[in-house]
Amino acid sequence: MKSMLLEKLRILAVDLDDTLLRSDLSISPRMRGVIRRTEEIGLTLVLTSGRIPEAMERYVRLLRLHKRPGYLISNNGSLITESQTGNIIHEVLVDQETLMAICDLADSEGFPMQMYADKITYISRKNKYTDIDEQLTGLRQVVVENFRDLAGFGCHKLIIPGEPEHLASVEEIIRSSLGEKISVFTSRKYFLQISPGETNKGTALAKIAGAMGLGADATIAVGDSMNDEPMIRWAGIGVVMANGDERLKSVADFVTSKTNDEDGLIEVIEKYFPVKV
Repeated sequence: MKSMLLEKLRILAVDLDDTLLRSDLSISPRMRGVIRRTEEIGLTLVLTSGRIPEAMERYVRLLRLHKRPGYLISNNGSLITESQTGNIIHEVLVDQETLMAICDLADSEGFPMQMYADKITYISRKNKYTDIDEQLTGLRQVVVENFRDLAGFGCHKLIIPGEPEHLASVEEIIRSSLGEKISVFTSRKYFLQISPGETNKGTALAKIAGAMGLGADATIAVGDSMNDEPMIRWAGIGVVMANGDERLKSVADFVTSKTNDEDGLIEVIEKYFPVKV
């Protein structure tokens, strides 16, 4: 079975936070070794994240992806870069009119906002969730007095942080008012992430596969959060971590028995590939 799958599978797309990364934001030495062995048998590794490329860089270097071909899907799919060269192969920004509408809505509902550029997290005001984000990404915060003006220059992704139960109503309003102009996902339950319409990790993975002359049947995607759903649905094999969102598990081809803190990704690799783990 493994050898038959290997004949088709050529791309391993893996989410970072709560999937590849442990809760302490580390990648275990054993996990790093197993990933290297998957590349030795011909797999192309694609790291996927809602993070910006600068917040993924330390993991790119830890896995030595800056030394060999691979891809980064960042900002939930609105930016795709080559891991070895940093070259952009696809990029989409949220349009200015849409950004202004979102900013006005968030402000009227009393929610803070944040966006990223040049290794900085720009925020409309201090809040506990952006402090959590700073710990996760390693990017320093800068409070912007007129956030709306800054957002007007454009961005790959805008975030509204807040309590999960309160974000749900904002998400519903944004979806109903802006429709196909935006893609909306929650990550870590308290970050509402807004990206350009019809852009997500699934569309990004499809573009990478297409550039390699491959289709969905050549891909396996592994994740844990709702922003991973599009790539898990699109991939030939979609996998959700044991610690993943329960809503996501219902669409998976396989759910690991081990969590990210137990290196559950190794369970996936052992199941589908002839790699010594």
